[in-house]
Amino acid sequence: MANSRSGDSVLDRLVRVLGAFDGTKDSLSIAALARRADVPLATAYRLVADMVRHGLLSRDANGQVRPGLRLWELANRSSPAVDLRQAAIPFMDDVQSVVRQHTQLAILRDDEVLVIERLSSRGSVVNQAQIAGRMPVHRTSLGMVLLAFSPNHVQESYLNRHPDAVASADPVSFDFRRHLAQIRLRGYAAFDGRVDADTTGIAVPVLGPHGNAQAALGVVVPLGFESFQSVVPALMTAARGIARTMGSQPA
Repeated sequence: MANSRSGDSVLDRLVRVLGAFDGTKDSLSIAALARRADVPLATAYRLVADMVRHGLLSRDANGQVRPGLRLWELANRSSPAVDLRQAAIPFMDDVQSVVRQHTQLAILRDDEVLVIERLSSRGSVVNQAQIAGRMPVHRTSLGMVLLAFSPNHVQESYLNRHPDAVASADPVSFDFRRHLAQIRLRGYAAFDGRVDADTTGIAVPVLGPHGNAQAALGVVVPLGFESFQSVVPALMTAARGIARTMGSQPA
């Protein structure tokens, strides 16, 4: 029920407050939080006090606030992402033993790539993906394989909302639909230097029962990685294992 002059509800404002922690900042002042959440400062102080009391936010000695431990606890009790992560971890370990760089699992969420797990080895190459962080679809192998193995209406809706992905001069985005078709045909996406100049991203879909991607499994390795030829089969084997564990192996 709306109970503010702007017409938004308490729940609307609570969601915006939590959404203000977008990965670029792990803590915020209440003034910054109010600006990011688009709520009046007095309202932000009241909401923060209530959320700190319930453990959804925590406040440090300097008055900065951050997501609280209870929020993490509730999110990790039961969710599709938790089930997927638990099913994937043993297979991700197998892939990581081959690449010894970065192995990561992601889903498509709100037209972005949402990373739900990442394994990394000491001394591995730079990797901008972070657990619970988001990345652009059309510049990542994870995103492109998720989109390539999505139903046609999902692809078209994405392209209609993001004409920049089609119009971009970036070679990856040129003739976008054909590029998606090629990824679907070969079964994986591999990009050199799309996010970081000295790395290669490789990803395969974790398929659901109807042959659409329910997740993407990928690696980030150095450019010119000598074991490249062994990576794709390892990823595909692991992706099939995750699908079987989830009970969604396609026919």
